[in-house]
Amino acid sequence: MAGKRHGRRRVIVLACSAPALLLPGAAVRAEEPSLPAVTVTAAPAAPPTLESMEQARRRVDAVPGGANIVDAEQYREGRVSTLPDALQFSPGVFAASRFGAEEARVSIRGSGLQRTFHMRGIALLQDGVPLNLADGGADFQAVEPLAARYVEVYRGANALQFGAATLGGAINFVSPSGLSSPPVSARVEGGSFGYKRAQVTASGSSESSDWFIAAAEFFQKGFRAHARQDTQRVSGNLGWTIGGGLETRFFLQAVRTDSELPGALTRAEMAASPRRADPAAVAGDQHRDFDLYRLSNRTTLRLSPERRVEAGAFYAYKHLVHPIFQVLDQNSNDYGVSARFISEERLFGRRNQFVLGTNLVYGELDDDRFRNVGGEAAARTGASRQRSKNLSVFAENQYYLMPATAVVVGAQAVDAGRRLRDRFLADGDQSVDEGYRRISPKFGVRQDIAPGVQVFANASGSYEPPSFGELAGGRNVTPVAAQRATTLEAGTRGTARQAWGSLRWDLALYRARVKDELLALNDAAGNPLGTRNADRTLHQGIELGLQADVGAHWTARIAYQLNDFRFDGDPVYGSNRLAGVPRQFASAEVLYRTAGGLYFGPRVRLASSTWIDHANSLRAGGYGVYDFKLGQKLDKSLSWFLEARNLGDKTYAATTGVVADARGRDSRQFYPGEGRAFYAGVELAY
Repeated sequence: MAGKRHGRRRVIVLACSAPALLLPGAAVRAEEPSLPAVTVTAAPAAPPTLESMEQARRRVDAVPGGANIVDAEQYREGRVSTLPDALQFSPGVFAASRFGAEEARVSIRGSGLQRTFHMRGIALLQDGVPLNLADGGADFQAVEPLAARYVEVYRGANALQFGAATLGGAINFVSPSGLSSPPVSARVEGGSFGYKRAQVTASGSSESSDWFIAAAEFFQKGFRAHARQDTQRVSGNLGWTIGGGLETRFFLQAVRTDSELPGALTRAEMAASPRRADPAAVAGDQHRDFDLYRLSNRTTLRLSPERRVEAGAFYAYKHLVHPIFQVLDQNSNDYGVSARFISEERLFGRRNQFVLGTNLVYGELDDDRFRNVGGEAAARTGASRQRSKNLSVFAENQYYLMPATAVVVGAQAVDAGRRLRDRFLADGDQSVDEGYRRISPKFGVRQDIAPGVQVFANASGSYEPPSFGELAGGRNVTPVAAQRATTLEAGTRGTARQAWGSLRWDLALYRARVKDELLALNDAAGNPLGTRNADRTLHQGIELGLQADVGAHWTARIAYQLNDFRFDGDPVYGSNRLAGVPRQFASAEVLYRTAGGLYFGPRVRLASSTWIDHANSLRAGGYGVYDFKLGQKLDKSLSWFLEARNLGDKTYAATTGVVADARGRDSRQFYPGEGRAFYAGVELAY
């Protein structure tokens, strides 16, 4: 295995744009007098394989449940470093950075509560193609928010159109095309704790093709000791319009990232010195370093104005070197295919949309484990070959009983397999070969009660086979059953325009009864013991997003969530609250915008206390953190920003570990949020 990776790397990216496409103007002439020339330029149509944000909004508005679009132009007005930066105003999404770096906790409706690292329970997608490994785990460093045009968030079973049937739903980052991005752009950010970020993009188009490429580098020393991160990414896409209603697009992504892990602190250590690292993390030189390469394709064939077929395929390779309580050295290969048939033909004389699709994803991972001696691999402690298979077939029909009333019926069948072949038998044979099969139904209704205003309700099932993080993430293999749930949801979304301005809202209330929830347990030192199935748990809450545009200058927005997650008559924990996320969490911002493009205003992030253990004996206190942002969009080619975060220099736990029973004793389960910090950035586009 390679030695410690402490040296900074540099990536020099040379991007050459294609020649500009010249569009001839049309001039009208007469004998006398002559009229001035008139030039008419039509806006380029969005390619079928990369919908415009307006098309995506219309599709989201037809969903009878919690779903929303995040416009990348909004989060680009400040620092864009982590998923919490991009998703902080997305209703129902809990996102918190673990170390002030790209490693984060992300949960929707209590998905993956026990996964204090990486992610589970949410389908993470890039242009509709999975970023998750075949077993369901995912790495946030694989995502570059700056390379997205917009983000689609589908909460719970509302993600059925992607074949996702997990409790959390799906987050889909959608790339720009060569028709929607400037020929050349460059962005630079810098700030506290050695933070540096740079991105360059180039794009172009011709009559039958378009292309986009982005390259970025991110480096920071980190707020805490032993929290250095160095990441480079290249992503791009190339699309062809072949003719006869056929378009195909290839996507490429390459990521190289090295991340030091500072570990967690006790509450007393955090209060005394939040910038320190866990001594065990330093002694073991704990890291998470990986290289990722991914190639995918999406092809669309329009059979008629009302019918089309979409097909996709992808391949991803990742090499991970991960010194933690032991050294993990993993090589994985994941690949899959997908297909969807979409018909918008009228049924019985009324509007109707029918979707039939399938996804097949397969993955192989070689997992080698060694004793960690100062971050280096010593004696072997384990070796296995892990194979994951996920086959899903799904169908959804949306029928309009009346012009303003739509009924949605759908279902998904899942056939998944998890096979682990133990190749290190010194501690016994811990091989696993499990299959998971289930059909999850969905029923919903949507009613338009006024132009731009709707109410909705749905009932759905979710099903989530365990990832290998649950099966083999600890010191021993722990075979578990799949997690399943039944969710009821109701809500409203819409826009109301008044004399003072406009108000947009997105409100959903949900209640999910979960069976066999996957809950991982750790020892007091934070070392994983594996995963168990809880008998019955209850997840219910409120997801709210509001934005008010007052007059010509003021904008206020808020995202609020109530997370009421608890055991349901558990023989050990009774009705205790589940540990992992705060019961209430909110972000709010007020901005003033001038006619010259200048904007400024405060932002606040609020959280109630968070239980650290399921026994409810230890918790992290709530917090309120105040920020301020100033920036300007001078025109379409130049923008800049200044941003101050945590102006009060508050010491708080941004997120925590999760244990079974802390017995009320302080332990290393607290991940401090960043202290007072200042950032600046500038972006040029031509």
